[in-house]
Amino acid sequence: MPTYEEILAAIVRVEQLVCRTDVPTVVTARVLRITRVLRELLPRLSHLGLGSWDAYSVMATATDYLPEAVNAYLRLPRNWADTRPISNGKTSLMLLVEQLELLTTTVDELFDAAVRQDANDLVVHGLFLKERFAAGVEVENLTEQAGVQP
Repeated sequence: MPTYEEILAAIVRVEQLVCRTDVPTVVTARVLRITRVLRELLPRLSHLGLGSWDAYSVMATATDYLPEAVNAYLRLPRNWADTRPISNGKTSLMLLVEQLELLTTTVDELFDAAVRQDANDLVVHGLFLKERFAAGVEVENLTEQAGVQP
């Protein structure tokens, strides 16, 4: 499995690739959205379970799936890729955008899974606080209703 630094380097390379080449804005925007979420996911890989399918999916998206989709598109002549239907009436550009949408959905789901534990910890802590201090609030409310001064 690649290291954190190797995964981050792969993210930087694909960002530079779409920013330095003549790709449509729709591609650049989607790639940068995916890489932003991947950057947020990297420090949370352990939340997905190191060695898990989800952690592997994050790593593979950053180092293989995303770069390969972009590179396959960039190997084609721009005008041909953007105007010539190649599969079911879709151009290479349309196919790339579909692939980027799938990767966007996937990394969003992976991010949700990675932060779910922290969110659950917040809920549990809130329940603890409510249980811990709710009894004191109830006593205070009863004394106020009875007109008793503390």
